[in-house]
Parts: sequence; structure tokens; C-alpha cells
Amino acid sequence: MGRPLPATARSRPRVGKSYLVWLGLAISAGFTYLAVRGVNFDDVWAGLRESNYWWLLPSIGLLAVALPLRALRWQYLFAAETRPPYRPVLYATIIGQLFNNILPARAGEAARVVALSVGANVSTAETFTTVLVERLFDVLALLVMLFLLLPWLPHVTWLHAAAGLAIGLAALTVGVVVLLAVFGDRPVRWVLRPLARLPYLSLERTERAAASFVRGAAALRDWKLAAIALVLTAVSWILLALSTWVLMLGFHFGISPLAGALVTVAVGLSLVIPSSPAAVGVFETAALIGLEAYGVGKSDALPYALVLHAVNFFPYVIAGLIVLQAHALTPRKKEA
Repeated sequence: MGRPLPATARSRPRVGKSYLVWLGLAISAGFTYLAVRGVNFDDVWAGLRESNYWWLLPSIGLLAVALPLRALRWQYLFAAETRPPYRPVLYATIIGQLFNNILPARAGEAARVVALSVGANVSTAETFTTVLVERLFDVLALLVMLFLLLPWLPHVTWLHAAAGLAIGLAALTVGVVVLLAVFGDRPVRWVLRPLARLPYLSLERTERAAASFVRGAAALRDWKLAAIALVLTAVSWILLALSTWVLMLGFHFGISPLAGALVTVAVGLSLVIPSSPAAVGVFETAALIGLEAYGVGKSDALPYALVLHAVNFFPYVIAGLIVLQAHALTPRKKEA
């Protein structure tokens, strides 16, 4: 048996996690202050009272269509030879949404990696890489949507920041593609090799992990996989933008569907910021920034932002709890 770790060593991960929690809470508190600063709360309450909540139904319906598409997109980020079945991918996607809404710092991404690795018996390293590629495709799709719609959008104050992010991500993507094309898994093996000195690890295991990491980036090396994933990504974001706009109809803003796209882009990009569970404060501030471009004041926009956040919270949490209870806790049969 290996020697137990000292108490100080065992406590370090816990201390690191507590720092992340407090950092996320501090970020959310700061954005919440920005969201409510200068708001007339009587107007906010009046906006919540006078809204037409029948528009919740089509808004949630569009979310219900987008989620399975996003699960299908994740499935097609895996190489054909290791691609898991669709059902466990869908369940893991729903579980990830649940934990993103109840845990800080986007912890649902780790939860869905574990859920899929257990539910479909796929490599954790490969699954983790597909999640990174998925996030890359999401941000790139949002930025492309923003720049394609720019001629028809009002003045966007944060355009320069978006352009800088687009250039940086494009350069990163090209760099990774070239690196994988020229060197294969050798750079990853070189990075992971020192881990072989740790207890319970070996050179063979680290090299297997390196191969899994590279296999998880299959969509960056195979143009067919990339094309399928990008089309599914684009369609899912269009559905989410329509869901965002349909909800606006209940608040009588009288603005075009492009406003739904702009708010969706703003909220989607904001979610890369680590924050408290459900991105409280960050979500609302991003929605307010999107509506500000259309001349909607904060006191009128905040009721909408709160309801939009609820629409993106409660259905996912309810669906996640149902899936977790019905499927994720079902014991798997052991192999003979």
C-alpha cells in the first residue's frame, strides 16, 4: 500500500476549491451590483407584473428542441471508432446543465464528463477534450453570428473586445490544428510524461491518456466532423436566439428578432467567466448590455433578464434531476 498523504497535502485541493467558490461569488456580486445600479425597482416590479407569461411556452419549447441538437453535436465531436451512443450523451448533457446551474465555476462541464465516462464507458481524457472543442466551437459560432449580423445591428459598444477574442481564438484553433497535423500526440505525451513519476501512474498510462486527448480533438483534424459539428452548433444557437426573442414579445419591447440574437451572443460569451451557480449577476448584466443597444432602459430590461434567466434555469434543473434519478444512479452491470 502507498504511504498516505500528509494532512496538509490532502487539504490543498479543498482550499483551492474554496478559493474558486469565493472568487465566483465575488464576481457574481460585482456583476449583480452593475445590473441593479440605478434601477427603479418599482418599474422592475411593474414590468414583472404586466408581462404576458404565455410566451414562456414557446420560449421553453425552443430550448427543448435546441438541447437534443447540442447533445447530437457533442456526439459527433467523437471519432467514429469511439463515438458513444446518443442516449448517454443526451443524459450527460442534461446532467451537465443541471450542475452548471447549481454549482459554481461551470462545474457542470466536469459533471457531464464523468456522467458520460461512466454511462458509456468512454475515455475520460477523450471526453474532456471533446468538451474543450465544443466550447471552442460555441464561442466561435457566437462571434461569427455577431459579425454576420453586424450590418443590421445597432451600435455595439463591446465590438472591439469581441473582435480581439475572435482573432485570438482563430489563431489558437489554427495553431492546434497545425500542431496535431505535424506532430500528432507527441507534444501531449511530452507534457504528460512527468506525471508518470507520481504514485499509481506509469509511462504506459500517461501515453494512453495522451492518445485519448488527441483522439478527442478529432473534429479539429477531420473536416467532415468539423462541418457536422459546426452546422449543429449554428442551428442550436439560432434556436436559442429565437427562444430569447420570443420571450421578449411578452415584455412588449417591439424590437426585431435580431435583438434576440444580440442578447444570446452577449449572454453566451459572458458564460466563459467563472462565477457563482447559474452565473447569477453575470447572466443578467449580459442581457442588459444586449438590450441597451436597442435603447431599452435598465429598469425595463431587468424584469426581462430575470425571467430569461429563470427560463434558462428551472427547466434544465428539473430535467437534470429527473435524468439523474432515473438513469445516472442506475448501477451498471459488471463485465464478466
